Amino acid sequence: MGMESTERPGGVLFKGNPLTLLGPELKVGQAVPDFAVLANDLSPLTLAGTEGVRVFVTVPSLDTPVCDLEARRFNDEAALLPGVSVFVVSADLPFAQARWCGNAGIKNVATVSDHRAMSFADAWGVHIKELRLLARAVFVVDAAGKLSYFQLVKEIASQPDFDAALAAIRQVRTVSRR
Repeated sequence: MGMESTERPGGVLFKGNPLTLLGPELKVGQAVPDFAVLANDLSPLTLAGTEGVRVFVTVPSLDTPVCDLEARRFNDEAALLPGVSVFVVSADLPFAQARWCGNAGIKNVATVSDHRAMSFADAWGVHIKELRLLARAVFVVDAAGKLSYFQLVKEIASQPDFDAALAAIRQVRTVSRR
């Protein structure tokens, strides 16, 4: 089996309409795949450039109200989770992400852009084929680089289950400190 992309028709819905996801469906317990995205200053970021307990929140665009609220919520929660790195990944341009962070007063999460190659989207199975955007999902990765929690939001116009995600983050954080 080569690197051909897995298509998952109906993987997510947008206002009830089915859309196709490209890439594998990651499973809890597996080592997470590498990726190459851009930080706001256009420097590359890969999995090796991150460490400890990491949360990757993927959103279609920070320029939509649902994504904006979600990223703000994670920013607020991240302040209460020392030692946890939170990355918001979207296909927005790095310049737009930097502007959004400045306007929203975001300091506790890092926004990173997958616009160039959709590398994160393809490797982590959240590339919406029809839109070339990332589906809404939450991935929690432990200090060893294994996926400890995954939530794909089926209807991309909806928010994730914050309580479940935060409970998973707290649990991984506790285990990683032992």
